[in-house]
Amino acid sequence: MVKILTIFSFLLFFLGCGETDPSKLFAIQLEGKGNKFQNNQEIGITIRNKKEVDISEPKYFIDGQELAVVNGKVRLTSNTLGSKTLVAKIGFGEQTVEIEKKIKLLAANAPVVYTYDIVNTFPHDPTAYTQGLEFHDNILYESTGKKGFSTLRKVNFETGEITQKIDMDASVFAEGITLLNDQLYQLTWQSGMGYVYKPENLERIKSFSYDQSREGWGLCNDGTKIFKSDGTEKIWFLDPETLEEQGYIETVTNKSIFNKANELEYLNGKIYANVYQKESIMIIDASTGAIEGVINFGGLKNKIKKGPNWDEGNSVLNGVAYHHERGTFFVTGKNWNKLFEVNIRKKD
Repeated sequence: MVKILTIFSFLLFFLGCGETDPSKLFAIQLEGKGNKFQNNQEIGITIRNKKEVDISEPKYFIDGQELAVVNGKVRLTSNTLGSKTLVAKIGFGEQTVEIEKKIKLLAANAPVVYTYDIVNTFPHDPTAYTQGLEFHDNILYESTGKKGFSTLRKVNFETGEITQKIDMDASVFAEGITLLNDQLYQLTWQSGMGYVYKPENLERIKSFSYDQSREGWGLCNDGTKIFKSDGTEKIWFLDPETLEEQGYIETVTNKSIFNKANELEYLNGKIYANVYQKESIMIIDASTGAIEGVINFGGLKNKIKKGPNWDEGNSVLNGVAYHHERGTFFVTGKNWNKLFEVNIRKKD
């Protein structure tokens, strides 16, 4: 009988507040007025109790991980960065109420600025609208875009000779590529479809459809999973067998979420990503999404001879591949007549 009266009293109080959701009685308040915080930042936190009702000590969570409260402060932290939901769990009456607050969790440090030194310069097909580069057994695999001109090809990088090429259907705009477990994967831009080939002869094995990701931009892999950019702030993880998207990271600096990752390459836990329509490449932590560095490739475009296919607005830096035997990066651009072998170093 007492329990029934308690529940009845709670309902009368709740309805008297004019609320239909008990969580509307409370709000998470963080020190300051913004919603952007750096990973591991310590900040004051409290619960706004609109009706000053009795509640238990709140517990706070990000991505299911509980945050310790010390002297009224929490350290905002997560294994991945970007858009997050801060959750407070509060005992209220005989139930637990969950309150949410949207925040942006950013990198703890500003990106380090890098520059480049040219090691070698090689010829490159100026008709190639480069979308993806990949080295394997000293062969350069290249994917080129534009509808009606998209190709997948093998290239002798030292001479620029195309040793094998397949032309793609005129309806697709080819994008990034990567090679894993003796299979070559290729994206298309807005067709919602990718392809898998045998690298030795470029025979198509199968096709696959995208899941949640919007478009196809760049590909790379860490030897186990495939990373896929889609023109947003997200870089997706793909299972190499099923090609299902199994999660993502968001790319962030210490100031904002960034959405310009294009062509991708992976090396030692970092994703190297062309910045769309910029003369730079980001260095992204493949686990957290933090943009740890930016390589400034300013001046490289000035070394290109502009041919008949040149498009001033679109013939930009795009294409990055690491040559493991040589220990150097190779970069080029859309309709560039040169392929550059470069070393990367911190800017003086």
